[in-house]
Amino acid sequence: MIQFYKHRWKYYILSLAIIALGIVMMFVEGVTLDVEFKGGSIIKYVYEGTLDTGDVDALVTETLDRDVVIQVTTSRLGTGEVIQKLALTFSGQEGLSEDAQIALDTALKTKYPDANFSASDTRNVKPLIGERFLRTSLFALLLATVLMILYIWYSFRKVSGLSAGVMSMVALLHDVAIAFFVFVIFKMPINESFIAVALTILGYSLNDTIVIFDRVRENKRIYGAKLSADELVTKSINQSLTRSINTGLATFVSIVVVYIFAAIYDIESIRSFALPMAFGIISGCYSTVCLVGPLWATWQNFKDKSKGKAKIA
Repeated sequence: MIQFYKHRWKYYILSLAIIALGIVMMFVEGVTLDVEFKGGSIIKYVYEGTLDTGDVDALVTETLDRDVVIQVTTSRLGTGEVIQKLALTFSGQEGLSEDAQIALDTALKTKYPDANFSASDTRNVKPLIGERFLRTSLFALLLATVLMILYIWYSFRKVSGLSAGVMSMVALLHDVAIAFFVFVIFKMPINESFIAVALTILGYSLNDTIVIFDRVRENKRIYGAKLSADELVTKSINQSLTRSINTGLATFVSIVVVYIFAAIYDIESIRSFALPMAFGIISGCYSTVCLVGPLWATWQNFKDKSKGKAKIA
């Protein structure tokens, strides 16, 4: 039997170290909001040959007198055909007007006549709409978290449901933070994919957590006061360990397959979802097994000690 409670401080320190590293990377790399959240325009082109991004930057700035973020990607289709894409992002301003888009298109085709530029996608988002979308998305995350805590509180009220809900919230925030740091480290802009990842991870991690606390509740009914809180948690986690690992492994493999498929066919929206989701699944499995139960047992033992001291006094 693995003594999860006995080694709890190792898990706490590991999690704190990862979060500290993520915070450092956040300040070093910065956090980039996509145009969906702060407004602006994204124009994507398919082209042939090679491009110097510095020359493209100078051309766009000269043509439109606006700052631009340039991203060049290359993907290979299943047929072996290579597709090269140029993405131009204009942030924090009103979307490009039709005249500005025509001017940009003309300038690129004039300077690079052999590149065969072809516009593949254009998105314009006004700042007000982007800010409203960001607020709505964050509210959805907050509401989902609160409802999950209330659900755990009510469902496991016989085994101190409030503390179970609070500790579950700590683990959920831990998992969402890991997904957020993946966006930061891999320099992916925060967009609707992050909200989708966060909500999915919340549901996945909560499902695993419920299984653990269900075992705790059942063992509490069977053994009563014969087992202390830490013994109860350790026994319950070990009983559910195989199920947690198998579920996590199966889900992780599925997400990796999705990511490989998206990378091969250059489906950016799926790739930006699958990569942080893969890390989120690992984090969700880890937090459920190594954090939630030990944190709950630590709190229960603290309360029991406090009650003992109060009685002595």
